[in-house]
Amino acid sequence: MSMNITIKQITNKNDSSLDIISKWLYEWWGKDEGYLYEEVECYVKHAINKDSLPMTFGLFIDNKIIGLYHLIYNDLDIRVDIYPMVADIYILKEYRGKGYGKILINDIVKRIKSLNFPQFYLYTSHHNLYEKFGFEFVEEIDTYRKSPRIQRLYTYKVK
Repeated sequence: MSMNITIKQITNKNDSSLDIISKWLYEWWGKDEGYLYEEVECYVKHAINKDSLPMTFGLFIDNKIIGLYHLIYNDLDIRVDIYPMVADIYILKEYRGKGYGKILINDIVKRIKSLNFPQFYLYTSHHNLYEKFGFEFVEEIDTYRKSPRIQRLYTYKVK
């Protein structure tokens, strides 16, 4: 059985995928960081520009969303000098470890190269993941968030 794997930009405020994404992000970080569900939902519904940041991309198998990422201006209130950023790189648990993350990250790199910024940033608790795709480790940073507070800052320089 052949599966149709696609990554599509979500630009319609009525796209049903946005409700799913809001639930994922609320469960992943919203609740723990003290956000109301409605705040996360508002964040998601306003991150869907077509030609400028912020942008939302969904990873689909056939017509089922299984992952996402955002390209946004800033994801760290304490470091407003670091922009633009890749945020919310997410794959549903049952699809992890099957190569979908690589598909998502390859798409991120392709999209970054298509925009007119000299570099993008992201922060994560992952070690030795993003380096495989051309991201460079910058430093460990204190996010002042609950868990994990110390994370790794990366940059992707467009060549």
